[in-house]
Amino acid sequence: MATNNGTTTACKEPMKATSEGAWQGEDPLHYALPLIILQICLVVVVTRTLAFLLRPLRQPRVVAEIIGGILLGPSALGRSKRFLNSVFPKESLTVLDTVANLGLLFFLFLVGLELDLQAIRRTGKKALAIALAGISLPFVLGIGTSVVLRSTVVKGTRQGPFLVFMGVSLSITAFPVLARILAELKLLTTDLGRMAMSAAAVNDVAAWILLALAVALSGSGSPLVSLWVLLSGAAFVALATLLLRPVLAWMARRSLDGEPVKESYICAALATVLAAGFVTDTIGIHALFGAFIVGIIVPKDGPFAGVLIEKVEDLISGLFLPLYFVSSGLKTNVATISGARSLGLLVLVITNACLGKIAGTVIVSLIVRIPVREALTLGFLMNTKGLVELIVLNIGKDRKVLNDESFAILVLMALFTTFITTPIVMAIYKPARRAAPYKHRTVEQADTESELRVLACFHSNRNIPTMINLIESSRGTRRRRITVYAMHLIELSERSSAISMVHKARRNGLPFWNKLNRGAAGNGDQVVVAFEAYQQLSSVAIRPMTAISDLHTIHEDIVASAIQKRAALIILPFHKTQSLDGSLESLVTAFQNVNQRVLRHAPCSVAILVDRGLGGAVQVLASDVSYTIAVLFFGGPDDREALTYGARMAEHPGIALTVVRFLLPPAPGEVDADERAADVAALSDLVTKGLENSSSVKYEEQAVAERAEVVGAIKALGRCNLFLVGRSPQSGVPRLVQRTDCAELGPVGSYLACSEFSTSASVLVMQRYDSRADPSTLVEEVAEIEDLPDTPLATITPESSHQK
Repeated sequence: MATNNGTTTACKEPMKATSEGAWQGEDPLHYALPLIILQICLVVVVTRTLAFLLRPLRQPRVVAEIIGGILLGPSALGRSKRFLNSVFPKESLTVLDTVANLGLLFFLFLVGLELDLQAIRRTGKKALAIALAGISLPFVLGIGTSVVLRSTVVKGTRQGPFLVFMGVSLSITAFPVLARILAELKLLTTDLGRMAMSAAAVNDVAAWILLALAVALSGSGSPLVSLWVLLSGAAFVALATLLLRPVLAWMARRSLDGEPVKESYICAALATVLAAGFVTDTIGIHALFGAFIVGIIVPKDGPFAGVLIEKVEDLISGLFLPLYFVSSGLKTNVATISGARSLGLLVLVITNACLGKIAGTVIVSLIVRIPVREALTLGFLMNTKGLVELIVLNIGKDRKVLNDESFAILVLMALFTTFITTPIVMAIYKPARRAAPYKHRTVEQADTESELRVLACFHSNRNIPTMINLIESSRGTRRRRITVYAMHLIELSERSSAISMVHKARRNGLPFWNKLNRGAAGNGDQVVVAFEAYQQLSSVAIRPMTAISDLHTIHEDIVASAIQKRAALIILPFHKTQSLDGSLESLVTAFQNVNQRVLRHAPCSVAILVDRGLGGAVQVLASDVSYTIAVLFFGGPDDREALTYGARMAEHPGIALTVVRFLLPPAPGEVDADERAADVAALSDLVTKGLENSSSVKYEEQAVAERAEVVGAIKALGRCNLFLVGRSPQSGVPRLVQRTDCAELGPVGSYLACSEFSTSASVLVMQRYDSRADPSTLVEEVAEIEDLPDTPLATITPESSHQK
């Protein structure tokens, strides 16, 4: 109870945490815990639905989350007082804001973990100039815009803080959002994408410094107090670097590759984030700055930082962070923007925001001799807003620097500038990947002295040993007869750690060749160790590449790279991996769709590798290679390609090759006479050359008529390490499995991949290049393109990998 001038007023009791249940006659929505659970579920459903609906427009998820927050606020659903009072009552907003800011705290810790200061120090002069221009001009225009707003809708606010908040809000570039837009547009590993990411990283750091200044100035005290806040913040950064960083570095050194990170280290790191947030909040520059600084000073070498990301990101970015967008949406009332004056101010703010970023970036880009179209594209890319923009606006709203109308105007500005980025960039800059046409698109080549180029794709470390052993078996007898482009396929998901993948792809200019990412004991990345060791011990040239893309479009990167590298063969890993009991289990079914799309659009021959541990779980030295390989020949172009590849492998002294030709009953009219003649010629060539030159090649024929005979003949071959088969043998082959969910393997490959047949033999299913495949929508073949030689391994970069 409260008494005021003799009048007694009843104070509303704070919400209790839990209810006793509906059966006890209590409404769960009147209690904090069930209400926050309902709010989280509602937010996730709304934002994910909007993200799905906006996916065809290639919009980043932050756009869906901003729109979802506005829809749940007083601008749309919140116009219903019943909905607002039931789901988002005023007494629950404190809990909602607390949970949202806690999620934001740990999200900013993740952002700091993924911000590579060493990469920023290596930023080129062009990117640095573009970043500074992209900050300076919009900041100046923001100050000019603030003068207009203060004289109209934000009367009475303090001039200094408002000038800085407006300048910061117009000059920000969202680094994580930009990375996803570039990945969607296949620009992430181009020169343009590299320039945009480098400039955005510099812009991001500058934005945080300016935001700290804005927060310090927005305090209610005197200028002297603001000065003390800034000095205390600087002292915190210095102490964290001098005292806290050595402790975190000690934890990182004691966290070795291949070993689990101690739970006490994880707990200590997360508690440090909270403690740092408390200190910076006490100083007066918001708790999120402390979390951000801790994330920056955590050492990035070794597995420690990666494990922290894995522990935090899914829960925070998936559940708690969207609450921050709803918290912003509840403060955004679009209805306050009404009348000609408000609409004019909205247009003014959007125009100045776009003009400052685009004009500043374009002018400097042209000065440093970037072509006009690329310069204009950079301008629109740098105009991308995101979460940091909302943080600035929310702090300004909480500090009474922004009122409802100015807050709504700036939120809509951030939404509009981010929404238009993708469609405008697609309209003005959608460069066709160009490559010179080439003739060697199959393993079977008339010129036996020509180099064989292979694009070998892999998802994870588990594919590496078998892939290397297969390459070693395929290298032939002459020096440098094979060049392998090892492409690491990385899914760019909506998880925040996708940005660390971008850093990983760029560090040292090599995709996964990251020599800095090694533990204290010298335990390096298995990928690094395997490929470096293999290249040193063999005559095979290895060229590392990385494809970072959404799984729905990553096949475009594979096909485009195959054309640009003039590959004769693409090797894809099967989407199933072998479990402990020997059976194959699917881990990521989306990779099956990737394989099927590559088979449809491939510009050369394709092989799908069913990995059952060829040579064991480790790389086998060339002198220790001893494999038995069987080619099952039914006839047709794919089988002939498998036969040619098997004959090449038989050149290796450690390979014993057995070719079995299955004689099927004649089926008049089903097999083309030319195809039958080609089959006979291929087998005759094997008999005359292979059997005469090598005692390790065996050839036999089996007359079969039904499934049981085919299965019996295959099993009679005994224990083999690898089977080579064509994907689509000639018609008349009986169905070897009753039902299969792996049509990409064909009838014979599906049987060899099932556990009924074997749990130890790997399978390579081959499809010969089909001239009817049309990759022209992905890569334009231009005869005038200069045919550049391969870049030496020591200087290869992701950009050169994709553009040569």
